[in-house]
Amino acid sequence: MTTRDVDLIQGTLNVLILRALSWGPANGYSISQWVLQTTDSAIEVDEGALYPALHRMEHRGWIDAEWRLSPNNRRAKYYRLTPEGRRALRDRVQSWERLVAAVGKVLTTETRPA
Repeated sequence: MTTRDVDLIQGTLNVLILRALSWGPANGYSISQWVLQTTDSAIEVDEGALYPALHRMEHRGWIDAEWRLSPNNRRAKYYRLTPEGRRALRDRVQSWERLVAAVGKVLTTETRPA
């Protein structure tokens, strides 16, 4: 994963992929383009990170895959969320929101450490 002005913590790629697939089946290229567009080009997911993550998620049962023709008539593997993947997304979004709130408190605190 490459980033522009953003450092990503471990596990973020899974959340990004799961969220992209929450809109419906997509191939790897479509997932990476969705992330790039949605983040205003702040996060670029490279193939070297994307496809291993997709394979891990498929192995965990979070996503299923099938071969289809892409809009440009090429064979592409399309991924979709499973019910377990939807639960994983929900759990990870809740964890992410707790982390963001906690970091926000640290960044806005007016007290110094003891």
